[in-house]
This record gives sequence, structure tokens and C-alpha cells, in this order.
Amino acid sequence: MNTASAPTTDETPLSTRETIKALHAYVRPHRWAVALGLLCALIGAAGGLLQPLATKALVDRLASGETITGILIMLTVLVLLGTAVEAFGAYVLERTAESVVLAARRTLAGRLLRLRIAEWERIPPGDLMSRVTSDTTLLRAVSTQAVVSAATGAVSFVAAIVVMGFLDVALLGVTLGVVVLVGGAVALVMPRIARATERAQEAVGEISIALERVFGAFRTVKASGAEERETALVEAAARRAWRHGVKSAKWESVAGSADELAVQLAFLAVLGVGGARVASGEIPVSTLIAFLLYLFYLIDPVSKLVDAVSHYQEGAAAISRIAQVERLSTEPTDRRKGTLPRQVASVSGPASVRFEDVSFRYRPDLPYTHQRVSFEVPRTGMTAFVGPSGAGKSTVFALIERFYEATGGRVLVDGKDVRDWSLAELRSAIGYVEQDAPVLAGTLRENLVFAAPGATDDDIRDVLARTKLDTLVGRLPHGLDTPVGHRGSKLSGGERQRIAIARALLRGPRLLLLDEATSQLDAVNELALRDVLTKVARETTVLVVAHRLSTVTGADRIVVMESGRVRAVGTHEELVIQDRLYARLAATQLLATAR
Repeated sequence: MNTASAPTTDETPLSTRETIKALHAYVRPHRWAVALGLLCALIGAAGGLLQPLATKALVDRLASGETITGILIMLTVLVLLGTAVEAFGAYVLERTAESVVLAARRTLAGRLLRLRIAEWERIPPGDLMSRVTSDTTLLRAVSTQAVVSAATGAVSFVAAIVVMGFLDVALLGVTLGVVVLVGGAVALVMPRIARATERAQEAVGEISIALERVFGAFRTVKASGAEERETALVEAAARRAWRHGVKSAKWESVAGSADELAVQLAFLAVLGVGGARVASGEIPVSTLIAFLLYLFYLIDPVSKLVDAVSHYQEGAAAISRIAQVERLSTEPTDRRKGTLPRQVASVSGPASVRFEDVSFRYRPDLPYTHQRVSFEVPRTGMTAFVGPSGAGKSTVFALIERFYEATGGRVLVDGKDVRDWSLAELRSAIGYVEQDAPVLAGTLRENLVFAAPGATDDDIRDVLARTKLDTLVGRLPHGLDTPVGHRGSKLSGGERQRIAIARALLRGPRLLLLDEATSQLDAVNELALRDVLTKVARETTVLVVAHRLSTVTGADRIVVMESGRVRAVGTHEELVIQDRLYARLAATQLLATAR
């Protein structure tokens, strides 16, 4: 028995090591740009590092009566050069950060569109969208600025400490004592920033979920008078995001002011101790001035270090949420793009379908939807699937399309297990019309050619005539280029179904799957489409899940399903006599809906 692994995802946050590893993966393709930005930042920092020494020399020359013109020129050049280099480096880093975000969004978008159906059904789409939009935005700061700030801050800090030690060890000891004391307090704050940021991002995802839920049933919300209730749900999520965002901002402000506090306290301590040492003649006043300038110089590298840690804490939460998406189960991709398996590429004409003792359930904790289902559909002709609700009819199509993997048994197309097909080849041979016949936002033309982008105008005109959509096109203000609205909101239910059928036919499939594809059509349009399907069935294999007796009676064979099993297979005339369930369904003139 073949078993399909259940899609799983790890929702636990990443460890520090895993976060750094994931961050490195994002930064690595842009490492040379980051290195250039880092070099520019270090050059700018070096210019600032030399200024106090130049100031000391200036004071010493003033004390000795020497000229200071050369030193002033040198200080001016250092300031201008450092500013220009830092500005260029900042641009390089910002551009690189945007590139990192772009790459992350492209990767996530591609992965989301390859998710297994089970994963897509399990996670609210709004939450997935927020990870592509708001979470990736946080990568901007942590991927470049945090890295460079940490590096330049650390180098500048160490360099300044070394020079300060060279100037006076005693004053350095006083400075480090204060910095360590304040730094320890800041370290206690950082985990709070991370927790608050992650919860804020989760709340933003909840806003997206709530809005996606409302917009997916907008007319129902209005008809139910539920605007205020749904608005309250969105507001509650927004308030949670605000609350956690404010909490994060509170701790960030504490951490952000810590560097200035440390320097101010150190300044007071150094001023007292240094003043005493100058008074006693242990150090000249120029040394104290230079040391105080270095003390204020420390504000920048310490601030960069604090900012780097803060950005890391924010980015770590975003990276963790993005990594959770990257661990979701996706459909397999072809290893060699552009190459077709020989045994598939040589097959043409209508396809055959066979189920061999197929068992399936959607999750391990749910009952079986299929229990040893077996039937065979030869090439060409129309096969209808009927049965009560929950019989497993729509699941037949889901397994053929490989939206799900059979838990046991085999599903064969053209005598070959669907798991051995290339997904792209398998689905390119199939035209599929879902129960709700979705229409995408865009123009009518874009919807028609969605599954067949290479279709010609003649192909489109032909399929429009066959599906009786030519009259619709004729009355639209811009013809085929008329927007159809969000999810086809400007169309009737029957029009959406006909568009979905036309889209499937335009693909020229070898196997056509219609899941209640005529449920919203009036009698005239249904009769016309039934004639179209009868003609299509002469050239391709047509499988229909139907609940209208008129659709079923014209089928070449009918598969009767009940409770996940096949009860009987035959024609309408045979089954009315041989199968009690089918006879009862046929007598009602209205077969039960699918699922």
C-alpha cells in the first residue's frame, strides 16, 4: 500500500543560530554590496575617529603658539570626505536591502503558489499574505543595516576604546564601568522587544485574515447586516497590533536612550576624575579634551550596536514567520524544466482513467472519504458520477489532478500512476471546472486564456460560440477587454460557469473534468452546453459530477457512489432497474449536490 505523507509545518520559533543562518542565506547573494557598504561605513567612522586626535594636536599647538591652519584644513577634509563616503554607503545598503526584500517576496510567492492543497486549506490566506508583505518588510533593516551597524559599531567602539586607553587607562576604566552597567540593563530589554514584535506581526496577520474573510463574501456580509460586527473583528485585531506595537516601541525607546545615558553618566564620571588628574598634573588638559571628545564619539558606535540588536530582535520574529512558510509542504517540481518524459510526450488523443482499490482521507484524524474505490473509464465518451452528499465524487477529481495523494491503491491515467507523471504534463492534459467556477479579477479575455495563453482570436471566437458567450461579449462595453470585477462580481452565476467551461475547452484537454459545471445554468443554456459536451465527448474523455437528471441520462456510463464506495456502474436505463439508490435519486429528478 502506498501512503502519502501528511503535510506538516513547524510553528516553533527559530533559535538564534537558525535565525542567523537564515539571515545569512538572504544576505549571501548580496555579500559584495554589503561589503562595499561596510567599507564606506568604516571609512566614515575612521574619519570621525581621527577628529579628536586632530583636536588634541590643535589644542597643543595653540598652547605652544604654533599655527593651526593645516590642522583646520585637515579637519574640514575629514568631515567632508567622511560624510560623502557614508552617504554613498548608505545608498548602497538601502538598495541592497530592497533587493533582499524583493528576493524574499519572489521566493515566498513562488512557494505559496506551489503549496499542497491541504496546506492551503489549513492556513488562512490572509496570514500567508501578511508574511509576504509586512514580514518581508522587516528584512529590510535586519539584512543590511543591522549587519553593517553591528560591524561598524563594534569596530569603531573597539578602535575608540584602544585610543582612549592610549590616552589614559584610568579614565578608560571609569568609562567602561558605566558602559557595562548600562549595557547589562539593555540586554534585559531586548527579548521583550522580540516578543512584542512577533505578537504585533501575528496581529497584523489577523487583520489580513479578517479582511480576506469579509471580502470573500462581501454581498453576504451586507445582506446579513454584519458590517459592524465584522468591522469590530478587524478593529480588535488592529488594536492588538497597536498594543503590541506600542509595547515594542516602549522597550525600543528604553534601549535607544541607553546609549546616550551611558555616555552622559560616563561624561560626568570622567569629568570629575579627569579634572582631578589635570589639576594634579598627571595629564595635560588636551588629553582630557580629546578623551571627552572620544567619549561623545562613542555615542555613535554604541547607538549602532543597540540599533543592530533591536533590528535583529524585530527581524528575528519576521524571519521565524517567513521560515515557517518555507517549511510548508509543496508539490514536487520537475527536475529538468523544458524536458518531457518520453512515455508522456508520445501520448495523444483522449485519456483513460482507472482507480484501483483507492483509499483516501484528508487528514489522519478524519474518516476515509474513499474506501477501496475501483472503476475504469475508457477513452472518449462521457462518464457521470452521482450519489448523495459526502459520497466522495468531487474527491475523484481531486485525486486525478493530484491535489491530494491517494492513501492507498492507485489512480492511473493512460495506464500510468499519476504519481509517476510530471505534474505539469498531467495537468496540461486536463481541463478542470470547479464547483464554484471561479473567475479571476481582470478582463474577460484574460480569464478565457488563463489556462491557454497561446490561444488565437479564432480559437476564442469558436469557444465563445460553443458556450453561448458570444451574446455576452456583444453587450459588454469593451467586449473581451471588459473587466469582470473581483471574482467575477459583474457577472451572473451562469455566466461565470460558462466562462469556466470555455476556459477549460480552450485548453484543448485530453481529459475534461466538470464538477457540477451546469448547476447555475437555465434550461436553455444547459441544453446548449449539453450538446457541446456531447460533441466534445467524441474527441476527448469527459468526467462529470452531476446532480441534474438531464445531464446524467446523456452519459455513456454512470458511476454511483455512496459513503466513499462504488455501488454500481452502468447506463441510466440499467441502473434504474438494478440499483435502488440510483432509482430513488432519479425519481427525485434532482440528484444530491457534490461533496
